[in-house]
Amino acid sequence: MGAACACLALLAGCDFAPKFAKPLVEIPAFFKERPPAQEKPAPGWETATPGDAMPRGSWWQTFHDPELNSLEEGATASNQSIAAATASFLSARALVKQARSQYYPTVTTSPSVTRSRLSPVSNAAPAPFTVTEYSLPFDASWELDFWGRIRNTVKASSMEAQATRADLENVRLTVQAEVAADYFQLRSLDSQKQILGAAALADEESLKLARVQLGAGLADGQDVAQAETQLETARAQMTDVGILRAQLEHAIATLLGRPASSFSIAVQPLATQPAAIPAGLPSQLLERRPDIAAAERRVAEANAQIGVARAAYFPTVTLGGSGGSQSSSLANLGSGPSLVWSVGTTLAQTLFDGGKRRAVTEQARAAYLGTVANYRQTVLSAFQEVEDNLSNLRILSRELQQQNAVVEASQRYLTLANARYKSGVDTYLNVIVAQTTLLGNQRTAATLRMQQMTANVQLIKALGGGWKMRPVTS
Repeated sequence: MGAACACLALLAGCDFAPKFAKPLVEIPAFFKERPPAQEKPAPGWETATPGDAMPRGSWWQTFHDPELNSLEEGATASNQSIAAATASFLSARALVKQARSQYYPTVTTSPSVTRSRLSPVSNAAPAPFTVTEYSLPFDASWELDFWGRIRNTVKASSMEAQATRADLENVRLTVQAEVAADYFQLRSLDSQKQILGAAALADEESLKLARVQLGAGLADGQDVAQAETQLETARAQMTDVGILRAQLEHAIATLLGRPASSFSIAVQPLATQPAAIPAGLPSQLLERRPDIAAAERRVAEANAQIGVARAAYFPTVTLGGSGGSQSSSLANLGSGPSLVWSVGTTLAQTLFDGGKRRAVTEQARAAYLGTVANYRQTVLSAFQEVEDNLSNLRILSRELQQQNAVVEASQRYLTLANARYKSGVDTYLNVIVAQTTLLGNQRTAATLRMQQMTANVQLIKALGGGWKMRPVTS
């Protein structure tokens, strides 16, 4: 008996899933766009302890914009994509509990009361008679997990739940980044509207001057018509900016889980400055980014599914038993003579399936290789996103400096053109060219500022958003 128990204990430890190891992926020593010599820590900021399950933190507060803070908090609390991802996580967690229930026996009961009429022919009785039978049975069954099928099923469910949790964090981070990007684009349009408004005021003054010049005989009707055209063009461009702004406002309302018709953001030009963000080391992305964590957990899940498939080659052993009481009298239902029971063991083994189990195992192995490839592609894409946004910020910073110099030169050009027109040296056409050049360059500078802020947000998202703000220590 002792030898049999030892054999059972040994068999209970069998596990046919391959030993899991995180897939290898080539990791660069540092980011190409941010070598260690250029990596400067941002005052008051440090990389948070890696961990995809940890809260990402209120990273948007580094922009010091109260309006953005309010929008982000609203989106985090009410966004419907986040709500759907949360429900998916709760469902996956419930599946883990469902899988773990297989560790325990299943006990059922089916009480019954049966009244029957028996004929004298079948019972050798002098006359027909009726009988009532009361039954209170209990049935139990328990599958012994000799080959690790249940353990690997639980492990696979657990890995999927963890992956779904990482998916939730990724959705939350994506929504937060989208809110910030849309917000900065909207503020950039407010800046452009301010630029166009200033240009329209200048055009009104130019129109007044043209009319005075016309009255004094120093200009002709063509100058007045050109000034009117310039003014109406600026006003039309302001209207066009209003269309784009309304669309972004509606998009932000949807991200906040609110009807677009009941949501508005007051006009305010973009004044927020880019945040200084330490990129850290590439290897930290493997722990900070929730999408990488989700891909890695799904590799572990697929690995466990191989064990489930291989366990099908071995017999299923089930302990079964039943007990209860059965009597023709309700009063005697609990008495000793009414008690009935049975115990036994069932062994089920598929002898021939036409290669089905082999095909299922091959499918599980192929699925595992697919998840490995997806994991490596996710890591490569993460490195690409970081490098893209680092390069965007580097190039945009230099381009914005150059564009600001162009705006200053355009302003001097317009000042000179106005002076030469007022003195009668040049025609009004030169003023129009100077005004158009300045306006275009100012709008280009505003667009570059918006691109810089968007790249700043996208870099935070690409790094996993795992930042923790701490007080600056002296």
